Amino acid sequence: MNDIHILIVDDDPDISAPLATFLADKGYAAYVAASAEAAEDMLEKVNIDLILLDIMLPGADGLDLCRRLRAKGGPRIIMVTALDDPTDTVVGLEMGADDYVSKPFDLRALLARIRAVLRRPAGAENARRAPAVELVMQFSGFTFYPYRRFVRSPAGLRVPLTGAETDLLLVLCQHAREVLSREELISLTRGRDFPISERSIDLLVSRLRRKLAGDDPFAETIRTVRADGYAFEPEVRVI
Repeated sequence: MNDIHILIVDDDPDISAPLATFLADKGYAAYVAASAEAAEDMLEKVNIDLILLDIMLPGADGLDLCRRLRAKGGPRIIMVTALDDPTDTVVGLEMGADDYVSKPFDLRALLARIRAVLRRPAGAENARRAPAVELVMQFSGFTFYPYRRFVRSPAGLRVPLTGAETDLLLVLCQHAREVLSREELISLTRGRDFPISERSIDLLVSRLRRKLAGDDPFAETIRTVRADGYAFEPEVRVI
């Protein structure tokens, strides 16, 4: 497992040092950076698979770093947020973080989140390892490549997706024209025991709607069913 490289970005050594030791004990290669600038230097030297990214950093904060990394693709990101500030969670997800965890966190719960995020496809890395026959879906002129985490728009533009967006879109495509409650979406995307909130599902749906708007910003690809949940409207074809 030590071929999985995790970067801890946190300026508090009382948190980062024990966490690095814990991850090393679990078989991961763990690295530590105390600032966004140090993290970017590390990313130039090491092929990082996942970043545990604290929001409160000296200099550029974690949200700035998350935004810059997402603009380039970048590794998976779990934001580390303050327990008493839900705004951090919302903004982090909007910027494309794959998940979030609140301080103080239980190490076993954090490990479960890390493993869940690592199980998702990871863009370019997995594109190189893609099987000869890959799952591809089409709907409303879009072509969806869940293994490689992107959709191609009707105009031929590549639209990248985060891991969480990919998970959700895959579930919606697999249950096209069915009304799924938020609870069902949580269960189908993460599992019943995974602590993601209904608010997070709403944010992911909002992000997907923007990315799937295409040439018609008023097209209702994902329909809100009041008091019930969401339904994916297009007909989906596996090719």
